Amino acid sequence: MLKDRLRSVQLAPSLHSPPKKSGAPALPQNRSSHGLEQFFSSLQDQESLSILDFSGASQANISFITSMGHRIYSNDVMRSMEEAFGSGGDFVANQSDPERAAAFLRESLDFPERSFDGALIWDTLQFLAPALLQDTVDRLFRTLRPQSSLLAFFHAEEKAESAPLYTYRIVDTKNMSLTPRNQVRPVQYFNNRSLEKLFQKYHSVKFFLTRDHLREVIVRR
Repeated sequence: MLKDRLRSVQLAPSLHSPPKKSGAPALPQNRSSHGLEQFFSSLQDQESLSILDFSGASQANISFITSMGHRIYSNDVMRSMEEAFGSGGDFVANQSDPERAAAFLRESLDFPERSFDGALIWDTLQFLAPALLQDTVDRLFRTLRPQSSLLAFFHAEEKAESAPLYTYRIVDTKNMSLTPRNQVRPVQYFNNRSLEKLFQKYHSVKFFLTRDHLREVIVRR
């Protein structure tokens, strides 16, 4: 039975983030997204679909998806990562611990096969070490139904020492709101070739490179 995992999103200090500076809170910025537009285009003329959202509980996302007549299952994956790997040592190195990795996969993707008709993954995958990342992508493959779409974002600056971490909220089928949360050190750099290899089990991979160095990836199961 699917569980609706509604949790608050919080940035874990152990994700190699520098101390926050005092001052006014970061303001959200709206921007268009070709990847988001493609994702919602794949849902057209369909009813009562099940959508997986990796951003955690968001009233904006819940309201938008349910207004389309679909169901949304919110899963705070950043929090699950912190709970699994954030204590006792290095965050990335801890992902090589079989017990911790298994606990993370149970917490994040413990769903029956072919449970979902789409997945909004946002930028969470880029914080996983290579082996666990592949396990997660393979688990998503089993969790998604054939012909369903997955949307993921990857920061595209190869030499960047840190990348902005955002909270993503849906505005409409073509626009989203990004609220900066912190600067985080990426685990690895992703280019088109590495992403094609990562999603090689899937039917197709399409890329959109934006002006703000965010690579949007729409993957068809």
